[in-house]
Amino acid sequence: MRKNIKVTEGIFPMPVLMIATFNEDGSVNVMNAAWGTMLERDQVMLNLTETHKTVQNIKERKSFTVSIADSKHVKEADYFGIVSGNNTPYKFAKSGLTYSKSENVDAPIINEFPICLECKFIEYGECGVIGKVVNVTADESVMDGDNVDISKVSAIAFDPYTHGYYKVTERVGNAFKDGFLLK
Repeated sequence: MRKNIKVTEGIFPMPVLMIATFNEDGSVNVMNAAWGTMLERDQVMLNLTETHKTVQNIKERKSFTVSIADSKHVKEADYFGIVSGNNTPYKFAKSGLTYSKSENVDAPIINEFPICLECKFIEYGECGVIGKVVNVTADESVMDGDNVDISKVSAIAFDPYTHGYYKVTERVGNAFKDGFLLK
């Protein structure tokens, strides 16, 4: 039997994405955004309101980075979601994390997060920010040869039902292959 429940952001898992920009003074701003996805192979969509400092920075600087949050940095990732850059302009400095300037876009790469998409701003519309991915970097610690090993990334997902974070690590199947067993 099924039970009706409260309507919420009900698609699970939701990625925990760290959206990083430079502020007007060159300091780093990072926000936690679970409402993001790939729009096309080389485009991201972030469902963010214009009131976010991050969106203001993206529109001003025309670029941003999207990092995959990992289980080693849950505290920092959550901090970036509960503290607004509008009220705490130097929140990144308080996190203890470090950054490198992207060589491809005018945005910071957060060194501690293992995967980073470097994006150029395309537009802001009804669904939020759309950006073109111009480069992707991965820390060597999460690589297996030339490929990312997701189990090494220890990416975290947001649970909208209980507001928990869950580590994504175990491979349970093979995409574009296992379904053929039913043919």
